[in-house]
Amino acid sequence: MLLEVSHIFKSYPDLPVLHDVSLEAGPGEILCLLGPSGCGKSTLLRIIAGLETPDSGTVAFAGQDLASVPAHLRNFGLMFQDYALFPHRNVAENVAFGPRMRDWSRAETDARVREMLALVGLSGYETRSVTELSGGEQQRVALARSLAPDPRLLMLDEPLGALDRSLREQLMNDLRDILKGVGVTTLYVTHDQEEAFALADRVLIMQARLDQGEGGRVVQEGPPEAVYRHPATAYVARFLGFRNLFDGAVVEVNPGPPPRYVVDTPLGRLDVYDAVGAYAVGQRAAVLIRPEAADALPAGSAGQNNTLAGRLLSSSFRGSYFLVQTEHIGGVLTCEVPVTEADLPSPGQPLVLHLNPDAITLLEG
Repeated sequence: MLLEVSHIFKSYPDLPVLHDVSLEAGPGEILCLLGPSGCGKSTLLRIIAGLETPDSGTVAFAGQDLASVPAHLRNFGLMFQDYALFPHRNVAENVAFGPRMRDWSRAETDARVREMLALVGLSGYETRSVTELSGGEQQRVALARSLAPDPRLLMLDEPLGALDRSLREQLMNDLRDILKGVGVTTLYVTHDQEEAFALADRVLIMQARLDQGEGGRVVQEGPPEAVYRHPATAYVARFLGFRNLFDGAVVEVNPGPPPRYVVDTPLGRLDVYDAVGAYAVGQRAAVLIRPEAADALPAGSAGQNNTLAGRLLSSSFRGSYFLVQTEHIGGVLTCEVPVTEADLPSPGQPLVLHLNPDAITLLEG
């Protein structure tokens, strides 16, 4: 691995920030640190950049321990949410700042400026004032400036956070293409799961347990699709936006492979064909019902495992599906019912849902 961060601890007086954080990133990999505010993501970037010192732990790059290497000699790029552009300098002068600080020649610097502006889609903007640019254009200038000195590692701290939703969505794919085109190893910090999933090769989800005196730690990592499909804990599932989480107790295990479970929940007895880890009879677990699990059935359908009688609270047309909220004995579900299968009653009327066992997952509570 190119970047190796091992067992980082960091705290301030009366405030734990990072608890035993380790991560690795390979050449050209985009690694996203995803978590809520206060879990230590930005502090971890600053430690890797050399702007903060950990209480313990190591940061190494290309096999070299960086403890004695000051920030300005690490050749790492760091881009913040506010971009920190120089308002008294034009676009070209902003992008040229890094190469000039590294004593590149005028010809090398000018060529690099042109190359970086072309990369971010701003050719011809060299003489523009940065104060006259849109938020999206300023973001591209900041990215070009971060890449211009040819950093060994690029770190981006909520770079799209100041943009409105539509512009952020527009730039997400562009940003991944730019970073992959350059081939620079990248650490990307965000609290937005959609942003992380769109950009990352691998996602690390962080959680702080301040009530237990612990700062942020990595609680799950993996490719975006794997993390989304198999959140390791109820915390991760809730953070990713899953709403349908219930306590359950395993009452039957069918060995498989893979093993299949029968679980008692407040909603009733459910067949579950997916699990993160292995569970024994009598063991408690969190039960995640994915929004795509539900099919609508006619009212009065025969009761069996995974068939839930209830009433419709609300429905919202979303194009290819209806987003429905239903109330059942034991709780409320939010599900996506396909339009082709939806024959929905009026709100307040009875509705029966069948839950696909393959779309229900047992998790650590």
